[in-house]
Amino acid sequence: MRSELVEAERAQHALVPRADIANRLIFKRIDLYGRYDMDLNDLLRKKDIEPQQVLVLRHRPSEPELNKVLPWLAAEKPDVFNAYQQTQGEKLEKAMTGAAYVASFIGHKPGKALFVGLYSTGASKPLTREEYWQVPAYIEMKKFGMKGFTEESGRFSCLWFDLVLTELYAQWKGELIVDWPAPDRAWWRWAHRNNFAVFAILEDSALVPAMPEWDKIVLKWEELGVLPMRWKSALSQWRGIYYIFDTSDGKGYVGSAYGDGNLLGRWLNYGKSGHGGNTLLRKRDPRNFRFTILQRVSPDMEANDVIQLEGTWKDRLHTRPPHGLNDN
Repeated sequence: MRSELVEAERAQHALVPRADIANRLIFKRIDLYGRYDMDLNDLLRKKDIEPQQVLVLRHRPSEPELNKVLPWLAAEKPDVFNAYQQTQGEKLEKAMTGAAYVASFIGHKPGKALFVGLYSTGASKPLTREEYWQVPAYIEMKKFGMKGFTEESGRFSCLWFDLVLTELYAQWKGELIVDWPAPDRAWWRWAHRNNFAVFAILEDSALVPAMPEWDKIVLKWEELGVLPMRWKSALSQWRGIYYIFDTSDGKGYVGSAYGDGNLLGRWLNYGKSGHGGNTLLRKRDPRNFRFTILQRVSPDMEANDVIQLEGTWKDRLHTRPPHGLNDN
């Protein structure tokens, strides 16, 4: 199976095939890009699930910030991700009432969908708009611009579906990529009416992108609460000087991170409080904050040396009053 077609796929798409596809089912490669001669419906039947029972969703939120973090939520906060799909518009609501399963995907690239999980569809119950906005997951996603259940919908209530994640193909979460039939904007389909050819099985999950180089990191305040574990692990080992930029007026704050938790500890503190205990930041809206790293230092640099270095950055960036947000 590892033929020249495999090498072409790696070179052009950086996709690596897996040998354990469909519980040792043998897939034959049928074209230049290494696609497999099996589709989602074949995988469903392998587990004794009829495609007529399955709705296939390809989530691609129209809200840019939510679209960015939805894969992170799928990887790190599966309950929040599930809440996103547990309420839908009227047309999809009607379809979901007749479905036994929901195959959940996220838009990966044009014409491609990345597998999150197969959910069984249980009972549904109505939620008023007030009840909807009391759900913690919807409150959290609203920070990322989710419109959710609005008055503009013209409805007094929506249905909430009890979707339960199954173990079927759970090992391929974030790794299974299927072709998504045109048009892209048709984001939900009945499985049996479509052909979702298996495009690739990755060796690593694509739900969480590779962490940028430290000097290219720019994070919004809302994103601090949903950082992927791989990113958290790196930040917990890094100490140095960071910068908070307020987009509302262009003022900035310089801080230092060392000791337990390093940068991660400091930034999680900001994520929870919005101000990290800093006087001049308390008066501001943290939704305008952008977090970057100015300089990394040796992990064994003494605290006093880190603090002195922090002071030089305050001087160079003029972050003390009246021009900046450092009060010392």
